[in-house]
Amino acid sequence: MTQLALVIDLNVCVGCHACVTSCKSWNTSGAAGTLADQNPYGQDPTGTFFNRVQTFEVGQFPQTETVHFPKSCLHCEEPPCVPVCPTGASYKRASDGIVLVDYDKCIGCSYCSWACPYGARELDEKRQEMGKCTLCVDRIDNLSLPPEDRQPACVMACPTSARLFGDVHDPESAVSVAIREQGGYQLMPEWDTKPSNHYLPRRKVEIKLHVDQLSRADNPLKIDGKLPKPNVNEPSLDDSTSW
Repeated sequence: MTQLALVIDLNVCVGCHACVTSCKSWNTSGAAGTLADQNPYGQDPTGTFFNRVQTFEVGQFPQTETVHFPKSCLHCEEPPCVPVCPTGASYKRASDGIVLVDYDKCIGCSYCSWACPYGARELDEKRQEMGKCTLCVDRIDNLSLPPEDRQPACVMACPTSARLFGDVHDPESAVSVAIREQGGYQLMPEWDTKPSNHYLPRRKVEIKLHVDQLSRADNPLKIDGKLPKPNVNEPSLDDSTSW
């Protein structure tokens, strides 16, 4: 059986959020929209996103690294969100394994969200319907688009090609080859949900730092937060520049 999924290369993801913004832009105006934004420019903004990038640091100073971790629905082969839905709104498409929500049946009870161990579902506060990544089914099913455009918006937007899309059950597909050759892994396999999305691990890189790189050599005071002041007798910018 075909199982469409994403493979995300953590080694080349730079955390630019192009996948987040392209996902939001496409889906808020597509078959899954609209996606609410509540108080977007206030002190407590909130909204519905199908894809988010979590950024964190690992290691101990000075050997630290920044990790950008994109996360969305993993389109599990054994999705726990489907059997708990009381109305049958959550379902797994038989043709390609994509997990979807039928908005005509969704009552916003959040049972599926509680059942998902990955926190990949979000209740749209305005519509009171559950939202999640659809792998842009309205793109991949759209035969009017050229073949190269029939893939998720996030994949097309990624500037570093960190996101791959294809059939993980096809051993010759690009995603299967990447998983096999680069040690791709599933997120939290102990839950036995069999996530279809995979991640390619970050390669270990040793950062060599010299002692002089641990202090601000450009600061003559060697005190952070205090900048050197020019002599009062030195000409100012207004004195030496003709506007």
